[in-house]
Amino acid sequence: MAYTGETAYITGGARGIALYLAKDLAAKGMKVALADFNFEGAQNAAKELNASGHVAIAIQVDVGDWESQKTAFETAVQAFGRINYVFPIAGITERPWLPFQPCEEKYVKPDLSVMDVNATGALYTCALGVQHFLRQKPDKYGFRGKVIIVASACGFYYIPSLPVYTASKHAVVGFVRTYGRHSTAEQITINAVCPTIVKTGISVGEFYDKAEAKGLLVSIEHLVEGVESLLGDCQTSGEALEALPGTGGLRIKERAEYTNDGCRESVEMTEERTFNAFKALRTKSQQ
Repeated sequence: MAYTGETAYITGGARGIALYLAKDLAAKGMKVALADFNFEGAQNAAKELNASGHVAIAIQVDVGDWESQKTAFETAVQAFGRINYVFPIAGITERPWLPFQPCEEKYVKPDLSVMDVNATGALYTCALGVQHFLRQKPDKYGFRGKVIIVASACGFYYIPSLPVYTASKHAVVGFVRTYGRHSTAEQITINAVCPTIVKTGISVGEFYDKAEAKGLLVSIEHLVEGVESLLGDCQTSGEALEALPGTGGLRIKERAEYTNDGCRESVEMTEERTFNAFKALRTKSQQ
């Protein structure tokens, strides 16, 4: 599929999945904005793409900081005007959230930087994308814009050694599965792609070698193919797609089943109540 004339804003664009995606999109004609905390890395990536005849810009961003994200996104808008696709991909891995040893006579603030980057940062990027999309007319496919988050299978599985990372990915999947169901009313789709083990440099070579020997690595090529399947005229929204190990491709991950009819009815009643409340607030704001 060709993307000539279309544009993308990609966080974490200096390396890993985001950079591979940027190169693939650029090779098909898309203009890409590479936003990363590692500005030098983003500059080098953009320089390489531009040298190959593509169009790319580098932007420095701290995704956990709203003002930094807003400035970065405004830079992309100034450069490209219309933004067709937003890819919140920037993320960090688990780090100790509490001291290993108790601190005498004081409480230590937990380190929630993983949540700040992976969850709050992703929602900041989504918020910028959605607000910008609402200012745009629908494209040739009938969409104002699309958001595709690269999350993790930790969004539905549980790894005890990754508590805050797991919490952050559950937050993203929960957001996508809810907000993405309503965004279609504004001609906006929001989805998440959730791989298990992808060789990105977030871990060490020995770990990847072991995973590869077991056939557990998610192919980055197939992961990017899955991401791109959500572009263009794809109608899917509000879904978390699991990237299966090896070359298994992507599939929509089933949602948790209701324990009984009472649980289902409780959820449906809550949904109706809150939907009507927000509908009333929207109507009031438009008066």
